[in-house]
Amino acid sequence: MRKKMKAALFDLDGVVFDTEPQYTVFWGEQCRRYHPGHPGLENEIKGQTLVQIYDRWFSGPLAEEQPLITQRLDEYERQMHYDYLPGFLEYIGQLRSEGVKTAVVTSSNRPKMESVYAKHPEFQSLFDAILTSEDFSRSKPDPDCYLKAASRFDASPDECVVFEDSINGLKAGRAAGMRVVGLLTTNPLEAVAPLSDVQIKDYCGMTEENK
Repeated sequence: MRKKMKAALFDLDGVVFDTEPQYTVFWGEQCRRYHPGHPGLENEIKGQTLVQIYDRWFSGPLAEEQPLITQRLDEYERQMHYDYLPGFLEYIGQLRSEGVKTAVVTSSNRPKMESVYAKHPEFQSLFDAILTSEDFSRSKPDPDCYLKAASRFDASPDECVVFEDSINGLKAGRAAGMRVVGLLTTNPLEAVAPLSDVQIKDYCGMTEENK
């Protein structure tokens, strides 16, 4: 995966941070409250922006509930644990030492990122660019977000490697024409493997393998 790698593009939840189980709990509660007849909906919406989730699942009669859900989400994110996946800090440190550009490409919004920065003041220094939902008009599985990230570094798709865990995110990386590393933090191997070139459970050993 290191061949011709000019830029490493990382999703956030389930890729940099081990947060997906926490979001599954939050959205599971909301989905059971408002869509009790659609079990598993919290898994279907992974990788989508909050606007997309609201437009698709909380519009019409439920639109008036959006401010309350947003308030619950903001409070939840402020108290969440943002633990780096094992080996991530070592791996991204090596990439940067070798001159590989690094970016976060996330469907999270800027208010959410403020919660991240509060917990991890060093976070912004790990990346050359951080793209949030406000930076692209079409979210995953559309490739727009990853193509815009590549353009930040004047990199062609075959010079970029995408690190993703959600089905929508994996599809976005594929649609962008980039090589894709699938993290097995959210979905099982059988779901991730067809949409990725390499599958890993975390970053342990990545620095040694790529020396």
